[in-house]
Amino acid sequence: MRYGLAALAGSILMTTSSLAQAPAEVEACRLSGLAALKERSPSLEHLTFDMESLAISKAATRVEDTPIRMVVMGEAYLQREKSDKPNRFVCLVSDKGKVVLTFFTEQ
Repeated sequence: MRYGLAALAGSILMTTSSLAQAPAEVEACRLSGLAALKERSPSLEHLTFDMESLAISKAATRVEDTPIRMVVMGEAYLQREKSDKPNRFVCLVSDKGKVVLTFFTEQ
């Protein structure tokens, strides 16, 4: 039983520390997404990623001639005047750390 508790505690600590150490690309995705959304909805002021829902995957693929090295997916909250519903998003990051695409959809 002691070993089980130790394994559980270690698992919780690793999850917490991995959330605290999200790559810089996650913030780049958030800022790029916020800028794009503000162009269509100027009243939008906040975009928050649900860090517990994030799936951050390294990739070795291309979109036409652009190398994609990271895909970030998860839930985002858009604060608008009428509602704050979760949205799913996907973000593609190039090999140079540049956000190539951020796409949001309502659930």
